[in-house]
Amino acid sequence: MVDRIDEGEGEIFISFDHRTISYELGELDEVSLAYAVSIHKSQGSEYPIVLVPIATQHFTLLARNLVYTGVTRGKKLVILLAQKKALGMAVHKADSKRRLTKLKQRLVSLI
Repeated sequence: MVDRIDEGEGEIFISFDHRTISYELGELDEVSLAYAVSIHKSQGSEYPIVLVPIATQHFTLLARNLVYTGVTRGKKLVILLAQKKALGMAVHKADSKRRLTKLKQRLVSLI
């Protein structure tokens, strides 16, 4: 919850669980309201605590690379809340769609 904005000092004060934190207005890109964020949206970000639900109902998303991305987003704590079968399916599905980037050819052409 935004408590107040001090335009003169260029600060915004935001309460998180009864604790107020001040941010410079230029740091607002560091703040995101996130009760839940998808693994896709979290790429390139880190969070103090990450909970990764893994269920067979979403079998098309069960892939090793997505589990890896979810696990590597956590700075201090990562919790896998998984059905044993779903986690096994994800870990064994290593071959997601092959990307045709021509990366090797591009790198070779630079040499």
